[in-house]
Amino acid sequence: MLHAPHNTARALLASALLAAAAPLALAQSEAGRMPPLHEEGSLQYSCGGIGLDESTAMRAAMKDYPLSLLFAAREGEYLADITVEIRGARDSYRFVAGGPVCLLRLPEGAYTVQATTRNGRTQSQQTHVGKGSHSLDFRF
Repeated sequence: MLHAPHNTARALLASALLAAAAPLALAQSEAGRMPPLHEEGSLQYSCGGIGLDESTAMRAAMKDYPLSLLFAAREGEYLADITVEIRGARDSYRFVAGGPVCLLRLPEGAYTVQATTRNGRTQSQQTHVGKGSHSLDFRF
């Protein structure tokens, strides 16, 4: 029975430390949160990068995706709500990028990526998805 007060005190101290650390852990996990991953056929993609924390998390994840897309104005301002069309030999995909950065997983092959802004300005680039990762930069 002599040890009971010490055990109770330790349990209270441990509970207090966990309660104090929980908001910090939650803040750290939210800081590195990635936008949801979407699937369309054999395409997996995640678009976002709005806000410093999300942008930092997405840029850090670029190495894990075979293709990434970046949308910006010529002056450097990031753009969102870009209609993306991807055409390959076998498949084609279409989605709206909700942020300036898109991370994509596609089957290996040659693709044409077309990006169109809300005001109708369009750019196309050719790419080959294979080993490693690379990025296409669309400046409007």
